[in-house]
Amino acid sequence: MKIALLGAGRIGQIHAANIHHHPRARLHAVVDVNAEAAKSLADRFGAKSSTDVDAVLADPAVEGVFICTSTDTHVEIILKAARRKLPIFCEKPIDLDLSKVDACLAEVTRTAVPLVLGFNRRFDPHFRALRDAVRRGEAGDVEIVKITSRDPAPPPLAYIRGSGGIFRDMMIHDLDMARFLLGEEPVEVFATGSCLVDPGIAEAGDIDTAMVILKTRRGALCHIDNSRRAAYGYDQRIEVFGSKGMLQAANPLPTTVTRYTREAVLSDKPYHFFLDRYPEAYRAELEHFLEVATSGAEPLVTGRDGRAALVLADAALQSLKLGKPVPIPQ
Repeated sequence: MKIALLGAGRIGQIHAANIHHHPRARLHAVVDVNAEAAKSLADRFGAKSSTDVDAVLADPAVEGVFICTSTDTHVEIILKAARRKLPIFCEKPIDLDLSKVDACLAEVTRTAVPLVLGFNRRFDPHFRALRDAVRRGEAGDVEIVKITSRDPAPPPLAYIRGSGGIFRDMMIHDLDMARFLLGEEPVEVFATGSCLVDPGIAEAGDIDTAMVILKTRRGALCHIDNSRRAAYGYDQRIEVFGSKGMLQAANPLPTTVTRYTREAVLSDKPYHFFLDRYPEAYRAELEHFLEVATSGAEPLVTGRDGRAALVLADAALQSLKLGKPVPIPQ
């Protein structure tokens, strides 16, 4: 399958390498507004390069698209690809504006083009094994889900200003995982947060330390904590507690070697960041996209999932501003 990759940044480079090395995929073209970046990435994997999205999408050789551009371009590119009947993979989020997301998804539905959204953590083998165990009832009735997600360091302030805030940019992954694990939709959210890492983040109108509690109609609870700084690395842990017991997915480590000395017992720190932590998830995303695009399989992560996570993020922001729990629109 010949794939056009739109966006030659950090995440685009990961997808480009995975596409190149997959036996059933070929990186046909790389598009980026930065011509040098597009050419550099394309040359690395023997693909064409361009700065013109329309020209590449109109290329009859292109059979699918990976959208890894800035968030504000996602809707426009999704719609262009859908109108050309090209299967679409798009990094999250579809957009920061719910009304634009709704209009986009309505058009995609009309075209009947498959859209897979890039919530990569659903494809992580550790988290999938945890979810499968939950589905088998190993924890019993789910009562509490705890999700910890902490970055090693905050992104540049220029990124923060255009990110849509910590709930829409960072926690949106965890909000999706909450839906993935709870087995029912949250109906209420309470959010609180502070700026403890970088005063510049507060000046940009955001927070860098956040906690959220989601509640389902049945009363099950999910606690999420985020920080833009973890001195020891990229911290990604999940716990599911239920009527029969508890399931945990801990941080995978670079090695399993533990050093026992007179002074201490030491093991490796967690991986440094998401590119090191989730390589299997990104490869599994590509495998799933190819199945969807070539065999008609139903996407495991749809535009509707992206919309639902954005609704939760927007509700969390409203709760933070009001200082009280708020109902989640159903």
